[in-house]
Amino acid sequence: MPDTNNLGNILQRLENLEVKASFTEDLLDQLNMTIYQQQQLIDRLTHEIIALRQQAPEGGSNGPRNLRDELPPHY
Repeated sequence: MPDTNNLGNILQRLENLEVKASFTEDLLDQLNMTIYQQQQLIDRLTHEIIALRQQAPEGGSNGPRNLRDELPPHY
C-alpha cells in the first residue's frame, strides 16, 4: 500500500512545479512582447536617422565647426 503522506508530498511538489511553469510562460510572453516593441522602436528610430541624414547639407558634417558661426546676429 503506497504511503499517502509521500503521495501527497509528490502531488504538492508537482502542483508547485506547474505553478512555476505557468509563471515562467507568462514571463516569457511578456519578455517577447518587450523585445518586439523595442525592435519596432529601433526600426522607427533608424528610419528617422536616415531621413535626418538625407536632410542634412552635404558639407555640414565635414570639417570642424566654429560655434561663433552659429550665434545669432545680436551677439
